[in-house]
Amino acid sequence: MNERQRVRRPGGRSARVGAEVHQAVTDLVSERGYGNFTVGEVAARAGVADSSIYRRWGSLESLLTDVALTRLNAQSPMPDTGSLAGDLRAYAAQVAREITGPDGLMLLSLAVALSNIGQQGLQARDDLRAERTRQLQSMLDRARERGEHPPDALGVLDHIMAPMYIRVLFGMGPLTPEYVDGLVDRLL
Repeated sequence: MNERQRVRRPGGRSARVGAEVHQAVTDLVSERGYGNFTVGEVAARAGVADSSIYRRWGSLESLLTDVALTRLNAQSPMPDTGSLAGDLRAYAAQVAREITGPDGLMLLSLAVALSNIGQQGLQARDDLRAERTRQLQSMLDRARERGEHPPDALGVLDHIMAPMYIRVLFGMGPLTPEYVDGLVDRLL
C-alpha cells in the first residue's frame, strides 16, 4: 500500500486531537459563552496549532457546529422500543436529560448563537437541524414500516423539542417526566 492509499485508523492521534479540541471548545463556551474566544485560544487550550484546526474544520463556526452535532448525536441516539409512542417518549426523555445536564444550556446557547452570525452561522444552524431531522426521520420511518401513522419530523421538532428547548433557555421550570410525556401525548 503506498502512502496515498493509507487508511485512517480509528483512534490514534487524529481522534485524540479531535477530542482535545472538542473539550477545549466545550470548556471555553461554558466559561465565556459563544463569541468570546478565538481559534487561537481553542488551539492553545487543546495544545495544537491553529493551522490544525483550520485544516480540519475550516472556521470557528464549522468547529462549533461539529462540537454541537457530535455532542447531540452521542447523547441522543434514536431509540427503538417497538412502538412510535415508546420511541418518542424515550427520545424526549433523553433530550430532556441532555439539555438539563451540565452542558445542556451551553449546547442550546451555542445552537442559538450559531444562527445569528451571518451566512456561515446560518449554514451551521441548518446543518444542526438537518442532522436532527435525519435522525428523527429514521425513527418515523421505522414506525411507518410497522404500520403506524407517525407525524412528520417537523411536527416532532415543533411539538416536543421546541417546548423543551424554550423552557430550558428561558428558565421556565423543570422538564419533569410528566411534562415530557404530555408533550408526546399531545403530538400523538
